[in-house]
Amino acid sequence: MQSTIEAPRERAVTASAKRSLADRLRARIAIEEEFARIGGKVKTKSLFRRHEKRLVAPAIKAGLQLLGLYDRGRQHALSPVVLEYDLYFPDLPAAFDGFRIMHLTDLHIDGVDGLTEIVISTLQKLEADLCLITGDYRFDDEGPWDEVYRRVRQLLPYIAARQGIYSILGNHDESPVAFELEELGVRMLINEAVEIGQGSESIWIAGVDDPFDYKCDDLPGALAGVPDSGFKILLAHTPDLYSEAAAFGVRIYLCGHTHGGQVRFPKIGALRSNSKSPRAFTYRRWTHQRMEGYTGGGLGCSSLPVRWNCPPEIAVFTLHRSGA
Repeated sequence: MQSTIEAPRERAVTASAKRSLADRLRARIAIEEEFARIGGKVKTKSLFRRHEKRLVAPAIKAGLQLLGLYDRGRQHALSPVVLEYDLYFPDLPAAFDGFRIMHLTDLHIDGVDGLTEIVISTLQKLEADLCLITGDYRFDDEGPWDEVYRRVRQLLPYIAARQGIYSILGNHDESPVAFELEELGVRMLINEAVEIGQGSESIWIAGVDDPFDYKCDDLPGALAGVPDSGFKILLAHTPDLYSEAAAFGVRIYLCGHTHGGQVRFPKIGALRSNSKSPRAFTYRRWTHQRMEGYTGGGLGCSSLPVRWNCPPEIAVFTLHRSGA
């Protein structure tokens, strides 16, 4: 059954969150204008990424087709899984014992025809208290948004999250999508935090802007209004901020970007992670000091609409208060 999107319910917000979305996006918009002036993000890309669309991806596609593997890879990209995790914290506010968080990342929703409808079918079976999305709505990192918007409008009403949907931007995203998402009821976190209340207690959800291409993340700014003792959940597009986040007392770090490699080989894993963080932090669950981390494998694809040994995923975390 299709649900009705309600605006996220926040008991309190930091001072930065009270500013208009345009004001909160000012740093991102300035960088987008600079990229437009120099003709794209080429100066920030590796040699591989500069030639990925024009040379690398077509060559890989031709090789997979020659081996008869391409169509099977497309089928794998249309077979999402739901992964359930239980997370235990001695400092979790008691009112949030049993609280369920749905994590989506890297939708790249215009990249695989048929994926939107399949994800909707999966979402219809899920309920959570909160939905958190860690960026990358578009397949390419440049180009039109019309098809992205159309499919996002299809998908969002089927996310059943009692306390709303929160999202950040990824490196494939541009500022206009933030305005579209907020119009649709998604609360965008642009280097800021919001307090989620339950009874007389609360947790804090912080989100930073993309640290990969746009490099306008500001974790200290995002957490500036959060009490030191607050239970903090961070949304970042990549796992690369893990050390800084742990130093700020973040308890849960949710991210994506790596797609888990998208193609994983037995025993070897992914050949490329697209991250500067330790390899163990680039796919699914990990820990660093007192912080629980999760790097989602993503729902969509980039470069090519294929997956191997790395299914598209929706992760659901149930939080528990454990003994100290």
